[in-house]
Amino acid sequence: MKISVSLLSSYLYCSRKLFLEKVLLLEEPPKESLVMGTIRHETYDNINKKEEEIVTSIIKKLSLEELQNIYKQKYLQILRKVLANNKKRLDEVNINMLQAYKKSFPFILEESSIRATNIFNFMEANNIFGEELWQKLTPKIISELRVDSEELKLKGIIDQVHVYETDCVPFELKTGKMPKDGVWPSHRIQIAAYSLLLQEKFNKPIKEGFVFYLDSKEKRHIAINPFMKEEVKQIVNEVISLLESKELPDFCNNENKCRSCGLKETCYNEEEVSNLLKIRIPCQ
Repeated sequence: MKISVSLLSSYLYCSRKLFLEKVLLLEEPPKESLVMGTIRHETYDNINKKEEEIVTSIIKKLSLEELQNIYKQKYLQILRKVLANNKKRLDEVNINMLQAYKKSFPFILEESSIRATNIFNFMEANNIFGEELWQKLTPKIISELRVDSEELKLKGIIDQVHVYETDCVPFELKTGKMPKDGVWPSHRIQIAAYSLLLQEKFNKPIKEGFVFYLDSKEKRHIAINPFMKEEVKQIVNEVISLLESKELPDFCNNENKCRSCGLKETCYNEEEVSNLLKIRIPCQ
């Protein structure tokens, strides 16, 4: 049995909610933050897939302003397409296409500027263009990389992997509030798990990872250490036990989490939960 890395994060966030979703099969109603988060993820994914085409099309020296304009136009095209593909989901949370476009425009502008500046500086330093520029450019960014391991009992899709000549670094893209310092525990364990999966896939040590909090435009560093493997294994076993369990976990006792949870009404309704347990786990 292999479980998704995302379940480790969900378990650390609230084991009771994970049980409600995966054992009692409840679905959380759509929320604006989740829909906009999905749109950002899809946009970044398509941006990464477009990178080689953009870089190889640069066949002569361009000014930074010209490069920024190329990136901006390409990225806005991608954004419009992603919004169109998610129109139904936007309608479900009462956001129209124009509102979603305005909400997304600032981070697209920022991303296009960062990437254009990176390419401009690399060209200036190496005086190369087109295919040669792409071949020598570091780091390369792989988006939505699928990884799995029989030994770790894990599978997942890493948002981004930055590949250098002798190293690779996993990145997780997150929307929502970030902690004052470091990263949220659930995000830390995700990066740790992905690092172990990458290490097995490429047979090389992974020394670090990052969580990129999109709303705050800040990358938070995570150092990978040897003790993380046992920590990940322990949580994997706990999640598998929960998925096979007949016992509903206790409340998380975190008012902020409960307040924003789409399952809170059912979660606190003892009669409804009891009936669901009888239906889903009849032998109880």
